[in-house]
Amino acid sequence: MASKRIGLQTIELPLRPAITGCAACVGRKEGEGPLGEYFDFVAKDEMVGQETFELAEKQLYLDAIRKAISKGGSRPEEVQFLLGGDLLNQIITASFSARDLGIPFIGLYGACSTMAESLALGSMLLDGEHASQIVCAASSHFCTAERQYRYPLEFGTQRSPTAQWTVTGAGASLLNLSPAVPALAHVTQVCLGRVVDLGITDANNMGAAMAPAAADTLLAFFADTHTQPEDYDLIVTGDLGQVGHDLLMQLMREQRQPLPGDRYTDCGLLIYDRKAQDVHAGGSGCGCSASVLNAWLLPMLQRREIRRMLFMATGALMSLTSSQQGESIPGIAHAVLLESP
Repeated sequence: MASKRIGLQTIELPLRPAITGCAACVGRKEGEGPLGEYFDFVAKDEMVGQETFELAEKQLYLDAIRKAISKGGSRPEEVQFLLGGDLLNQIITASFSARDLGIPFIGLYGACSTMAESLALGSMLLDGEHASQIVCAASSHFCTAERQYRYPLEFGTQRSPTAQWTVTGAGASLLNLSPAVPALAHVTQVCLGRVVDLGITDANNMGAAMAPAAADTLLAFFADTHTQPEDYDLIVTGDLGQVGHDLLMQLMREQRQPLPGDRYTDCGLLIYDRKAQDVHAGGSGCGCSASVLNAWLLPMLQRREIRRMLFMATGALMSLTSSQQGESIPGIAHAVLLESP
């Protein structure tokens, strides 16, 4: 059997798994941003009608998954696997949602890279014909993440200029092998990243911690596929924000693979209006790339406004314990090539 591996880190998917349903559910602040009209649901407040912030995040997660499955013309009992994760201790948003849905569950922790990681692994499962329908999801919530990783919300600490605003939101994609179901986009290649750590220890500077991993994965993908940035209509990172975006541009220039300014953007810069909304360096969190991908980017592919998009979500693989012990912040980035139907 011919190998599907291209080079060192990239996998070819000849069956071209299709994304047939997508949904994004977000909080009020996200709904007030530039993409507000494109989300499937915008909550009125941070509680989303629940008793705790954690339950609020779970509700957004469940709603996004159910909407994505429904929009893809399927039902939860017809989906063979749920692949997903979040930022909370032991990925409780994803696992408790899986408890409610009853779908066989593969829990993932890639920090903010989880949406791309789930799409990559889900597409590989489909291309290996181990399933015919898989749903992939990721979420975050400003209030749950801030009090877990940084400070109590009541503390009201001043945020540094490099800090990002954790997105309250969830996104889900339904993957399908059936040619009878209309596709929004096809997953044709995936590139799984390496852990890269250049010694950043500031938990309020996620962009700097993740940008080296983004550059590493991009360079690996271009080398494996013998392509260059100009071969893609759009290259989108997950949540580097302004600091990480600029660092990635610099790193790629230094490697003589400059990213065209009109073809590269970051979900953390798309989801908020940084001039009108107080988000400092931009958006972050698992829900950042998950929401933007499923609300804005996939419909662009479906409408064929773009034909080839490299979607690469980035993650900071820190924990509360490692930060308190002075450990540096390892970064990771996974890339998924999405093509219009």
